[in-house]
Amino acid sequence: MGGYTRQGFIGGGNMAEALIKGLIQGDNDPKNIFVYDVDYDRQGRLKRDFGVEIAESNLEVIKNSQAVFLAVKPQHVNDVLHETADAFTDKHLLISIAAGVTISHLQAAIPASVPIIRAMPNTPALVLSGATALAAGAFAEQAHMERAVEMFRAVGLAVEVDEKYMDIVTGLSGSGPAYVLMFLESLADGAVRMGLPRKEATILAVQTILGTAKLVLETGDHPARLRDMVTSPGGTTAAGLHALEGGKFRHTVMEAVASAAKRSKELGG
Repeated sequence: MGGYTRQGFIGGGNMAEALIKGLIQGDNDPKNIFVYDVDYDRQGRLKRDFGVEIAESNLEVIKNSQAVFLAVKPQHVNDVLHETADAFTDKHLLISIAAGVTISHLQAAIPASVPIIRAMPNTPALVLSGATALAAGAFAEQAHMERAVEMFRAVGLAVEVDEKYMDIVTGLSGSGPAYVLMFLESLADGAVRMGLPRKEATILAVQTILGTAKLVLETGDHPARLRDMVTSPGGTTAAGLHALEGGKFRHTVMEAVASAAKRSKELGG
C-alpha cells in the first residue's frame, strides 16, 4: 500500500481499533502496526484480537513507525506531545484524530518540520463504514495526503477538506451518527406507539435508514428528488412530511449541526 508501511498508534481506543482492523483487512501486516495505550488490558486485547505489536511507551511507537496516529483524547494531547516532541522527525507522518485540536497547535508543539494531517473520522468506522475528512498541514505534501486518504478509506469514505471546515465537519459527520440514531429511535418509537412490536419496528427502521442512504449514494440523485418519488399527492408520506414540517424538523437538524460546529470551535480554541 505504498509508503509508510509501519504504522503506530498513540492511544488504542475504539477509533484506533477501527483503523487497525481496516488496515489489516487492507493487507497491512499486523507486525508492522505498533500500539501503546495506558490501559494495559486494552493493549492486551488489541494484541490478542489483531496480532499487533505492543510498544512499552509512546516514544517506542514513534521510534518503530513511519506514520503515527495521535489517537488520544484532546485533553491528553499536550502531555503526549510534551513527552514525545523531540522524537519526531520530518521522516514521520503525524495523523491526528484528536477532535478540535488544530494543526497549528500540533505544529507548534513539535520542533521538527513534521508533516501533519488532521483527520475527523466518525464512529461508523467501527464497522468499516465511516466518513472521514482530512486536512493537511503546512509541511504535508500531496503524497502525504494521498497516503492518509488511502489509510482512512480502509474504514469507509475519506475526503480532503481545508482545515477551516473541520469544525463544520465535526458538527456534520462527527456528531451526525448521534442525530441519525435519535431519528432511528424515534422512527421505531412512532411505530411502537401505533402498535407494532418493538423488535420488528427497530429492524424496519434500521433497514429504512440504511437502504435510503444507499439509494442516495448509488443513484447520485439529490435527496429532494428521491423524496418526491416517495411522496404521492395527498398520500401517507405527504401527511407524515407535513407533521415533520410542523415540528420544524429541518430547522432543528440544521441547528444541531450548527450548535455542534460552534462547540467544536470553542473546544479547540
